[in-house]
Amino acid sequence: MLSEAPAAFHLLSKPTGAQCNLDCDYCFFLSKELLYPDSRFRMTDDTLELYLRQLIEAHWRVPEVTIAWQGGEPTLMGLDFFRRSVEIAQRHLRPGQRALHTIQTNGTKLDAEWAAFFKEHGFLVGISIDGPREIHDAYRTTRGGRGSFDQVMRGLDALRAAEVDWNALTTVHAANAGRGREVYRFVRDDCGARFVQFIPIIERVPDAEANGTVPWSSWRDRPLYVQEGNAVTARSIDGEGYGRFLIDVFEEWVRRDVGEVYVQMFDVALANWYGEPPGLCVHCETCGDALALEHNGDLYSCDHFVEPDHLLGNIAEHDLIDLVASPRQRRFGLDKRETLPQYCLDCDVRFACHGGCPKDRFISTPDGEDGLNYLCAGYKLFFHHVDEPMRIMCDLLRQGRAPSEIARRYAARDAEP
Repeated sequence: MLSEAPAAFHLLSKPTGAQCNLDCDYCFFLSKELLYPDSRFRMTDDTLELYLRQLIEAHWRVPEVTIAWQGGEPTLMGLDFFRRSVEIAQRHLRPGQRALHTIQTNGTKLDAEWAAFFKEHGFLVGISIDGPREIHDAYRTTRGGRGSFDQVMRGLDALRAAEVDWNALTTVHAANAGRGREVYRFVRDDCGARFVQFIPIIERVPDAEANGTVPWSSWRDRPLYVQEGNAVTARSIDGEGYGRFLIDVFEEWVRRDVGEVYVQMFDVALANWYGEPPGLCVHCETCGDALALEHNGDLYSCDHFVEPDHLLGNIAEHDLIDLVASPRQRRFGLDKRETLPQYCLDCDVRFACHGGCPKDRFISTPDGEDGLNYLCAGYKLFFHHVDEPMRIMCDLLRQGRAPSEIARRYAARDAEP
């Protein structure tokens, strides 16, 4: 089995499971608490030790291992849990090997003490923020229905005061559609972000539930969310809307921020144009190397497929690397490439898109074949729009020059009468 194992893989560990202090309307993960009806949703010290030991052992061929925490809201575990995690990881690292610690958080629990800990141990902290107050509070609310903007900004202020490395995770949905430039300027200028991810919100539901009446309007009555249905909720972004959002951001970024602000989607596109691995499973040819670990040690094929059909096993019963390298997981990853419809195989931007994430492949092609990505129209818009600038930046790279030189060409073009 070890011969089939990747040298490195990405694993999101969820120490609180789906438990969160917020009740974001579009959060698909909150309902996953139904998978564990009798759980306290807290990773035990034994599971923590087992997880970190197996994770580090699985990365014996590489000099770095990423230890990534997510939720739910992982900070609900308390700071002492993460102090223990750092100590345990350090104890298991091989000579010359180092751990890269990351955490994705809503930011509402962060203060100076958390920030000092993150700074001391070199954590990269992802903060979820959707834009200015009006946009952010549209869906990112507390369980009492209040906006979380002020709490998030206080947490961000603590990180910035301690000079913690952080990035912005911004979802794209019905409330900020058509406002790409405004959202980007906010996270860049008001928040000071230098690394930004834009994540499209796509809530799949059966046709009968796609009439604007959201079937899980409260955390108390959410059904278990699984990747089924060929319609979406009213909160979801549509394909063209997502493409135009990215284009609006790109037109701002390419004129002044190349080499200064790193937008994940643009880095991924440039890598695919240049012929390098893009570093994001969504637009890789295959997937399967980005898994999710629940609080009790259950391992799932992907963060978006934490559901019974994609449970690989528990690390207390099977070694982590054996589950990652299992034929079932390898098949999960290869299916991304091998189930593409002919429409995708013939597409001129397939090299940049690779069909997108399998979770979003639930509409039909123009000729009626199943398996087209819901965001296809948006991907086509965006990738066609950036074709010329991506080629220019690739040429600059091959000449040993900085891609940021492209800004001069845009300035000259913009100055033309």
